[in-house]
Amino acid sequence: MTRTDQRDVVAAVAARAIDGFTSGYGEQPAGAWAAPGRVNLIGEHTDYNDGFVLPFALPQQTVVAVTPRPEPLWTVWSEQSGERIDLDLADVAEPGRVTGWGAYVAGVVWALRDAGFDVPGARLAIASDVPLGAGLSSSAALESAVLTALADLGGLDLPVDDRPALAQRAENVYAGMPCGIMDQSASIRCRDGHALFLDCRSLAVEQIPFDVDAAGLAVLVVDSRAPHRHVTGEYAARRAACEAAARALGVPALRDVPADGLDETLARLDDPVVRRRVRHVVTENRRVLETVALLRAGRVREIGPLLTASHASMRDDFEITVPEVDTAVEAALTAGAYGARMTGGGFGGCVLALIDANRSEPVTAAVKNAYTAQNFTTPHTFTATPSPGAHRHT
Repeated sequence: MTRTDQRDVVAAVAARAIDGFTSGYGEQPAGAWAAPGRVNLIGEHTDYNDGFVLPFALPQQTVVAVTPRPEPLWTVWSEQSGERIDLDLADVAEPGRVTGWGAYVAGVVWALRDAGFDVPGARLAIASDVPLGAGLSSSAALESAVLTALADLGGLDLPVDDRPALAQRAENVYAGMPCGIMDQSASIRCRDGHALFLDCRSLAVEQIPFDVDAAGLAVLVVDSRAPHRHVTGEYAARRAACEAAARALGVPALRDVPADGLDETLARLDDPVVRRRVRHVVTENRRVLETVALLRAGRVREIGPLLTASHASMRDDFEITVPEVDTAVEAALTAGAYGARMTGGGFGGCVLALIDANRSEPVTAAVKNAYTAQNFTTPHTFTATPSPGAHRHT
């Protein structure tokens, strides 16, 4: 996808949000704010272990058209569901009062108010082309767009670097999903043409050049269309296992377990399942650091084996892949991808493959043929260009 295509994609979604606003509320919005979905190049389930991640923002965006209102009420229309909901102070006074997609909007208002900010009332209309349920952080895109819009409209003294933690709190506490801070950080802090190297303990970031176009490469994203299987409970179980292992090893988080001498460290854990979980996190952190070093040196193709090793670790040690994503990875590699891996929390979702720019069609065909042979639902594919984070669109 070229930069022009990227701008056109956002403009089209923004137009839908603005049209929805004007038809629903009978007036023009004060503006429209956009925030992207993301893919994680490498570093899966390391964020809540205080580790390292390397996501980049997608061209696909969630756009929120907004105008302020004087009273503390928030009316929200969603193009996706066709629903319009009204939120009042009672709804945003405590977590859990609103469920479904509205929880992510109510959660942002709650998190801002809980942090002491005077949040303006508003009318909002939401449109998005971030696929739902594909592991591309559609919820973080929604939270980030709403938070950016309300912060700008209200003139809130909320530095950009502090915004991901508030958006994460909305999802963790209000919506009840125990995600780490990676998704919201990517949606808010990513830059065009870069991947975001994030230290999830210090929250320090470094923008790592990732200009795949200039390298003659592309990142092919395969939406496996696999139904998410018990994802919320399984995600929480993986996090609990990691936290229990850190306590057993006497470290603040698994980020503090050194890769050197890992076998000896693992021998201190009685449960073989927990040992596998720890091995994934420790080796995945090392793979992130090695990937960053290669990208800093401009050796983009050479990250491929690290991507593939990451997938094997997620499959065998963290046990979060499903047959559809494993099939997509294997087919892409057989068709000439330099590396491929599942991206996202797992149990469904997407695969990314690093390929030559002119190989998108044959690699896609190979994946689809492999799916047909397994009687899987036909996957959706697209190429992903590293894109900017949350911003005011109009």
